[in-house]
Amino acid sequence: MNSFTLTKATTVEAAVNDNAAHYGSAYLGGGTNLIDLMKGNIERPTHLIGLNKLPLHQIENLPDGGLRLGALATNADTAYHPEVQARYPLLSQGILAGASAQLRNMATDAGNLLQRTRCYYFYDTATPCNKREPGSGCSAIAGFNRIHAILGQSESCIATHPSDMAVPLAALEAVVQVSGPDGTRSIKFADFHRLPGDTPELDNNLQRGELITSIDLPKKGFEKHYTYLKLRDRTSYAFALVSVAAALELDGDTIVEGRLALGGVAHKPWRDQDAEALLKGQPATVDTFRRVAAKVVQGAKGYSSNTFKIELAKRAIVRALKQATEMNYPTDTNAFLNSNP
Repeated sequence: MNSFTLTKATTVEAAVNDNAAHYGSAYLGGGTNLIDLMKGNIERPTHLIGLNKLPLHQIENLPDGGLRLGALATNADTAYHPEVQARYPLLSQGILAGASAQLRNMATDAGNLLQRTRCYYFYDTATPCNKREPGSGCSAIAGFNRIHAILGQSESCIATHPSDMAVPLAALEAVVQVSGPDGTRSIKFADFHRLPGDTPELDNNLQRGELITSIDLPKKGFEKHYTYLKLRDRTSYAFALVSVAAALELDGDTIVEGRLALGGVAHKPWRDQDAEALLKGQPATVDTFRRVAAKVVQGAKGYSSNTFKIELAKRAIVRALKQATEMNYPTDTNAFLNSNP
């Protein structure tokens, strides 16, 4: 690991100012991803700004009926918070599907959004990777790409975003609050992460020095009909091949509103609002869900090892929507890998 200096900020303003004063600096919260990247010589900050003394650990109600997740609230505290469990159970379910209990106890909510891809080639500094070294090439395209993107990818990068938490946040239409050298601003969750395009080294739309201060949830939490379905090679401690956050508002058997977000398939949590529109006013049936699933994967592109994910995504969408309708959760999501809804 390269040498670095460390300071500990006590206010958001001090953290932002410290960042501006040190070129090559990085914010340090739980460190569950950043420290690994530093150990692997993938990221090389020369100055770290510790954030854990900042007053950003609270989870509190908002005047408009929403809920504010402090940036430094841990994933565990968020998943088990009574307000989250009661009003946003989709989010709680998504968080608990990710990582291990030990990591969830340490990882912060803001850090979860900022974690880097788990592409093999990104972590292997002996291979070309446009995310690590822009212009060097993407080894995954012609390499082993079983876990890689089928939607929204580019010729520069086919990596996926690894977060479980971010997928239900996308479906819930959260808002990310940030503070930086130019003041504060709000970023809609749909606009927070980026597709790779020609700049895959940029994972999100934060400006230099900006610090996430909270993640705000809207009042509507879809607490009656929801599910987070995660398909992976093993039940625990594995990243999603495909995951689906499904949220429905029903009037009897008719869908009033539906939301879908997918993980494991793109450089960001994937939503297709045109596909979601196909749910509105329709009966909550498998036929409806199949039409929606087909629309979501329209235009998907597989590579040598991951073409199976296109069909898997379709099946997962149907299964998740059916599950959300019936509120019937299996104990073994791997059972769905060979299911035929």
